[in-house]
Amino acid sequence: YGTGEQEERILDFLEEKIGDQAADLYLGGYGGFDSFAYACCKKYKEHHPNVSLVFVTPYMTQEYQRKHLTDMQSKYDEILYPALENKPRRFAISYRNRYMVEKADFVIAYIDHDWGGAYTTYRYAKRKRKVIFNLADFDG
Repeated sequence: YGTGEQEERILDFLEEKIGDQAADLYLGGYGGFDSFAYACCKKYKEHHPNVSLVFVTPYMTQEYQRKHLTDMQSKYDEILYPALENKPRRFAISYRNRYMVEKADFVIAYIDHDWGGAYTTYRYAKRKRKVIFNLADFDG
């Protein structure tokens, strides 16, 4: 992923679903697809100022804040931390992803396999009957 055609598909989807309405775009901020999604959302925001880019962080330790959140503050309009203190740290990203699905009206993903954390989140979004835009559906 990351091609101009894929970017155009995401931008068209956002235009169709959001248009000029105010909206919060929740982003994970990790990995290749998250970077691509951020770039697409940032480009969308250039022409739609009512949109906010929201980084949903899975961690809130002092070390994590020192190493990552300063950079994130410069890239995002808001940083949101779901209450995950009582969850095992090794599952924080999974719980954060579930939180984003719960809050979302629709989910944009790139799922081309049936294993791993992204797939688990995709299945959760399907169970929650979210509108899912899977960019991988256009490959092939």
